[in-house]
Amino acid sequence: MMISVVIPFHNEKKNLPILIKKLTHVLKKINLKWEILLVDDGSTDQYQLSDIETLNEKIKLIKHIKRLGKGEALKTGIENSKGELISFIDADLQDDPEDLPKFLEKIHQGYDFVNGVRINRKEGLLIKIYSKIAYLFLKIFFHSPYKDINCGFKVFRRKILDDFIFYGNNFRFFPLYAFYQGYKVTEVPVNNHKRKFGRSKFGSGKLIGGIFDMITAFFLYKFSEKPLYFFGGIGMIFSLGGFLVLVYLAYERLIHNLLLYRRPLLFLGMLFMIVGVQITMTGIIGELILYLNKKLEDKNKFSYESRSSFDHHQHHLGWRSTNI
Repeated sequence: MMISVVIPFHNEKKNLPILIKKLTHVLKKINLKWEILLVDDGSTDQYQLSDIETLNEKIKLIKHIKRLGKGEALKTGIENSKGELISFIDADLQDDPEDLPKFLEKIHQGYDFVNGVRINRKEGLLIKIYSKIAYLFLKIFFHSPYKDINCGFKVFRRKILDDFIFYGNNFRFFPLYAFYQGYKVTEVPVNNHKRKFGRSKFGSGKLIGGIFDMITAFFLYKFSEKPLYFFGGIGMIFSLGGFLVLVYLAYERLIHNLLLYRRPLLFLGMLFMIVGVQITMTGIIGELILYLNKKLEDKNKFSYESRSSFDHHQHHLGWRSTNI
């Protein structure tokens, strides 16, 4: 069995040599074949290959011409990897390669995905608050089994990648995907060190982006197979609110004989009703698209199976006729 360690990096000139030295020291002690894939996501710090280590068949460097993001860097590393096991580790030296055997022990126990949990975290207050909010959100709305989904240190079996597509920042929710697909998942505690060199890639922009990412993941993992449940629920809330407002206004008009054409509440009720219907129709359109896609997939699958069965039958008849 081989393990492929994927290390995405951007401007980590001083950290890389130390990380590679520590990581190769650990990998040489484990009873597995290994390779390290360094994915340069458009670095501009003009590092030298000699600063890292002499590249060979076990240590490979892949470059992006420009910065595409961590998700694309991980995707590039996976596409060029060969191992049955894959590990992600960040290049900032905050994760300790010495913890790798803990992950492999869990893999040998039969787990498919092992996530790291950072203990005694050495990050700023903003990151800690963000992580706590993310943990509570994922726990409440996703029933997440993870304590630290944003830890960059992970080890998993390649088979998990069969239906997962890396794009944008969805790599953050890769652990949730493994959990929802029914794979056996667990966590191990890992040491967390303070960054010594370089600058953190986390900022206020990442915080806002993380909120949008969580909303996206909530929709994809909860409602991608039933969009009407998502849009229909929101549409019903708007429609019900508009309906109640219009009922109240109808009561005032019929019982108290009040004129309504100057009442702003009338237009608000009408607006709520219209918006509610439109949002619900979005869910219905989503259901139609999903149905047509499923129907097309089933048709293609049936055609492929029928063709394969026919080819096999023809081959079998030809073999019999030759022997007769």
